[in-house]
Amino acid sequence: MVDPRQVVAGFLTLSMFVMLGNMIKHDHFTPASELSLEATGAEFNAMKIADTAEMSKVDGDGVELLKETNEEIKPCWTKPSPKVQQSNGFVTLSLTIGPEYHTSQIADAVVIARYLGATLVLPEIRGNELGKMRKFEDMYDVEKFTSSLNGVVKVVHKLPDEWTAKKPAVIRVPNRVTEEFILETIQPIFQTNSYLRLAIIFSSVSLKPKGTNNKDLDSTACHAMFSGLKLKPEYSEVSKQMLDRLKELSKKSDGKVLAVDMRTDLLGKKICKTSGGARRKGCYNPQEVLNFLKKVGFAANTTIYLTETWWHKGLNNLKKAFPNTYTKDDIMPTENKGEFLNSGDSDLSRALDLEICSKSDIFVPAIAGMFYGHVTGKRIASGLTQILVPAPMASASSQASDFISTYISKKSHFAYSCYC
Repeated sequence: MVDPRQVVAGFLTLSMFVMLGNMIKHDHFTPASELSLEATGAEFNAMKIADTAEMSKVDGDGVELLKETNEEIKPCWTKPSPKVQQSNGFVTLSLTIGPEYHTSQIADAVVIARYLGATLVLPEIRGNELGKMRKFEDMYDVEKFTSSLNGVVKVVHKLPDEWTAKKPAVIRVPNRVTEEFILETIQPIFQTNSYLRLAIIFSSVSLKPKGTNNKDLDSTACHAMFSGLKLKPEYSEVSKQMLDRLKELSKKSDGKVLAVDMRTDLLGKKICKTSGGARRKGCYNPQEVLNFLKKVGFAANTTIYLTETWWHKGLNNLKKAFPNTYTKDDIMPTENKGEFLNSGDSDLSRALDLEICSKSDIFVPAIAGMFYGHVTGKRIASGLTQILVPAPMASASSQASDFISTYISKKSHFAYSCYC
């Protein structure tokens, strides 16, 4: 007679192997459209009660009110001191979900590798499109990356041949990993199997400052987050050409470029929907963004960059009110459109959006999430703190400065633990 407990135990064992296989195969890949705002941990301004009263016209184009928000800051950390010990194992991972997540994934991997004294293997990049994969150097400046980490952690391009036949220990790692998690969860596994594959997860994450008592790891996290990961030069040049063109087009509006992260394709998906089907706070459609920009006083000749790839009719009212509004298709050099726009590879076009939104004069996130959080971190690092978060107007006396991102006004972004 078969013991029912044996049957249950066998089923559970089989389930564990299936889950482990999926972890290795997919690295816990979760499309950005399936992540909720709670999962990204992104912050958004408190919503104000809508008011139908028209707001009085603000002097100028609304931008002048924000000039004083820019501030001079500098890194608060020093590059971690070189470690002389020999590497005693390897840490591997894949960069997933999208470029706005890559820097965070890299930072966690570098922190873990340094703590363990392990060698970091350059990650491959898994795109949002099923089966889409590229090498690290196909997207990022590998020389810049490895040189920035010289002395911090050892980096190799690929796993040594004698290790390729071994099976890695796959570990789910919460983003912005803590020393406690490394010590209690990762290190014991590494001591048994010195070949780890990390699956960085974003199920619950805060972008607020979170220092530790380990100054070396804090410095390592800041250094990895802000010093190493850069687009390869030819891709950076494309984003530069696009931004230069926007600035040229904006000369009639005093050279100001307003970048809006607008993703109308996400408004109906989980990232912008509650379980009951209502739209989440922090997600705004083109008409709502239009109303916001007009009411805080931006002039009609303001130059606006939208992170939309193509033009569609839902943007027509915005274009009518602000004729100098452009998408990637409008301003990208013709010779680059095939690679960035027509290839079906959203990672490349999203990487350009990151660059432009991080360097524009003003940034408006119409979708809350990691893109908003990552762009904010880059802007804080360069002193470009003019970030306006849309919200319905509560008062006819509202002005642009009332809608500065709380990441900035309350210094609640983790970048403020790295820059001061």
